[in-house]
Amino acid sequence: MATTTTANDNDIVAASFKHGTSALTQGALTTPHKFYLFGNPISHSMAPLLHNTLFADHSIPWNYSLFESSDTQAFVKLLKSPDCLGSAVTMPHKIAFMSQVDELTEEGAMIGSINTVFIRLDPETKQKKYIGTNTDSIGVREAFLQNCPGMLEKSKGKPALVIGGGGACRSSVYAVWKWLGASKVYLTNRIRSEVDDVIKGFKEAGFQGELIWVGSVEEAKALETPALIVGTIPDFPPKEEGELVCRAITEEFLNREEKGAMVEMCYHPKPVTALYKLAEAAGWKLVDGTEAMMHQGVAQQMLWRETSLEEFKLEHAQVVMREELERRWTK
Repeated sequence: MATTTTANDNDIVAASFKHGTSALTQGALTTPHKFYLFGNPISHSMAPLLHNTLFADHSIPWNYSLFESSDTQAFVKLLKSPDCLGSAVTMPHKIAFMSQVDELTEEGAMIGSINTVFIRLDPETKQKKYIGTNTDSIGVREAFLQNCPGMLEKSKGKPALVIGGGGACRSSVYAVWKWLGASKVYLTNRIRSEVDDVIKGFKEAGFQGELIWVGSVEEAKALETPALIVGTIPDFPPKEEGELVCRAITEEFLNREEKGAMVEMCYHPKPVTALYKLAEAAGWKLVDGTEAMMHQGVAQQMLWRETSLEEFKLEHAQVVMREELERRWTK
């Protein structure tokens, strides 16, 4: 079944206060504070460029830096230092670090991994509470909503398709179901067991939506056309049988008369992947994965700064990020 979420309900900042009161002291936005990305290896990450550009564009003297390490306790020490107001977590720590936070948001618990830690205060003790969440799902949501006008009206009550079986698959499933109102989510992938694990994990977490494995073109032909598609697989030519079947299933949906919108999460080494080209040629509205990457980071700052998306100036940061991506793509 689909959720009853509407665009006005998608306020992650308001929802964050279910976990406690504001952690921002008077003058926090004009006082230097630190944020970190905990992962390994992460030297390639563009997160510092995104976050520090946004801080500068809003005249906030905060700094975001990399903590490339496998030492969880060393990171916890940094996270709990007085000058730290939150942090980000990436591979290989997104699952393991769930045990280090005080509470999880619904999306963090449901997706089964976190990429963000924000702070709220216990209403009674006024002690800091470290909350883990997953803003990757917000990135997928906003990639659709910011680039496809009227998308929510078109997607609500319609199926969605997620291609893949990894971590990005899980956050995409949650996004299309929770935030974009998908009635059911089709899943196709080169390896069925990976999708079985995704379905099992969601069910164990209390997921109420309908998840459907699609393992053949014949099965796909019997299904309603999805309004949304999210691609979460690398840009490699399909060679093995499972890869070829997955691509054929995708083409079965893409080539129908009814069209929708697709976010292609893969943007390395370039955002216009073979899957992107297939969908575009078939007449679908395409959004590349850099949009999801950008908006998951903005969602992190919304939680740290305790402010809404409308308060952000994004144009300059979007230009800076696009220029850096193009520099890397043309190397």
